[in-house]
Amino acid sequence: MENNPATVAADFCFTLPLWAQQLTADAGGRKFLSDEEKMEWVLKLGRHNIEDGGGPFAAAIFDIDSGILLAPGVNRVMTCNCSVLHAEIAAIMLAQQHLSSYTLAPETGSGYELITSTEPCAMCLGAIPWAGIKRLVCGARDVDARSIGFDEGDKPEHWTEKLEQRGIAVKRDICRPAAAKLMQDYLSINGEIYNGAGSERHPP
Repeated sequence: MENNPATVAADFCFTLPLWAQQLTADAGGRKFLSDEEKMEWVLKLGRHNIEDGGGPFAAAIFDIDSGILLAPGVNRVMTCNCSVLHAEIAAIMLAQQHLSSYTLAPETGSGYELITSTEPCAMCLGAIPWAGIKRLVCGARDVDARSIGFDEGDKPEHWTEKLEQRGIAVKRDICRPAAAKLMQDYLSINGEIYNGAGSERHPP
C-alpha cells in the first residue's frame, strides 16, 4: 500500500451505525435489572452488527447502581478499516466522550460496568483497567472465539484474578450458550475472521 503523507488522513471519527443509535435511543432511561437482561441486549447488538457486515461481538457500559445504559459498542474492525475498533474499545470510547472524561472511575457511586458478549481479547483486557471500569461481565468464553478462528492474543493465565487484584469484579458465563451461538451463526454465513498479519482471514 502506497503511503503518501499528502493523502494520509489527519483525523478519525467513529460513530455508531444508525440502527445501533436507534437501539440505544430505545433503551434510554431503561433500568436493566439483571446481568442477564443486560447481556441479552448486548447480544441483540451483536446480531444486528452481523447483519450490517460487522463482526460477531458487542458490548455496552452500564451504570452499576442504576442499571441504566451509558454507551453501547459493536465491532467495527472491517466496516471502519480499523483493527482496534473492537466492541469493548468502541463502548469505552463512546462512554468517555459522553461523560467528557478520559476515565470512567467513579467520583461518586459504584461506577460503571462493561458487559461484553465474549471475554476480552488481549488488547481489550489491557484497556479495561486504564478505562476505570469497576466490573466486567462476560458471555462467551475466550475458547469459544478461538474455536472459530479468532486470534485473542496472549493473555495472562489468571487474568480474572489480575483484574480482581485491581479492584475490578469479574463475572463470567452469563448467557454463554446464546453468546457462543452468535459466533457459530457468524461462522455459518462464512463471516470473515479478521485477524492480523500472518493469520488466517477466513474460517478454517
